[in-house]
Amino acid sequence: MRTLIIAEAGVNHNGNLEFAKKLALTAKNCGADIVKFQTAKLDALVSKHAQMADYQKKNIGSEMSQRDMLKKLLLTYNEFVELSAYCKEIDMCFLSTPFDMESIVFLEELGCSMWKIPSGEITNYPYLVKIAKTGKDIILSTGMSTLQEVAEALAVLRENSAGKVTLLHCTTNYPTPMEDVNLKAMLTLKDKFSYPVGYSDHTRGIEVPIAAVALGATVIEKHFTLDRTMEGPDHKASLEPDELEAMVRAIRNIEKALGDGIKEPSTLEKPNIAVARKSIIAAAGIRAGDILTEENLTTKRPGTGISPMRWNEVLGTRAVRDFEEDELIEI
Repeated sequence: MRTLIIAEAGVNHNGNLEFAKKLALTAKNCGADIVKFQTAKLDALVSKHAQMADYQKKNIGSEMSQRDMLKKLLLTYNEFVELSAYCKEIDMCFLSTPFDMESIVFLEELGCSMWKIPSGEITNYPYLVKIAKTGKDIILSTGMSTLQEVAEALAVLRENSAGKVTLLHCTTNYPTPMEDVNLKAMLTLKDKFSYPVGYSDHTRGIEVPIAAVALGATVIEKHFTLDRTMEGPDHKASLEPDELEAMVRAIRNIEKALGDGIKEPSTLEKPNIAVARKSIIAAAGIRAGDILTEENLTTKRPGTGISPMRWNEVLGTRAVRDFEEDELIEI
């Protein structure tokens, strides 16, 4: 099964349309399936009293209101129209997460093929209803959530005719330390809800998303940037292009390595059976009629003769002819 790889550009364009286009092209060149951004109307997203998260203060190196921070990071609707057209031009799937009701309507009109619901909206009832009623497939991040909150969100989506839902395990911290990943929680989500699962990663590096694919993730989402030293809340927890390309390549290799689960010799293995396995062989010269014993028999390569698994069947029989030392036994 092919893993859907979402290259999360988010707001790493820093409010610059041309930079956003470069991110889209980079995602395509690195082999990602989707490039994803974030769409919002500032007045509908955050109140004037909302403060920055601690990780945002740390990553930016200063403190301001969320509104002041986001003013510098958001693209306009008109810029998203141009960005979406550019993605179509380069044959790259465009996706953006809406962060308010108006942006849901805008992205629906823009023709987004599916929805990615961020962790922060999982308890936003009217938001969930509006997205579900479009009938499109949904990828739902579950960062900061309890199983009960996930269950309640899924109930809202089902009751309002949502399409196929995929649950993403996620830890909402940028960057996420390894001890907070709890990757096995992805399997808990799968066991509890019987939905396809995936993983939205905020760790440094590429090891954890690769491990998630090995554990059965059907979707991987990973932040990326052109330069991790740029100013902004998410750059420090993002991959640079060479790392994104390495992650995609590793995931595709893991997909091949997982195989079909059937335990049998592969086509390439079969010729090696005769080379690597052993046969019952004369340990010394044996005369016709001699009794075959543990003293005059041994096991050695090649595996083209009688299998050593028939050892007890051969012991006690008489040699059908003369055998030289190291000759394959026949019975």
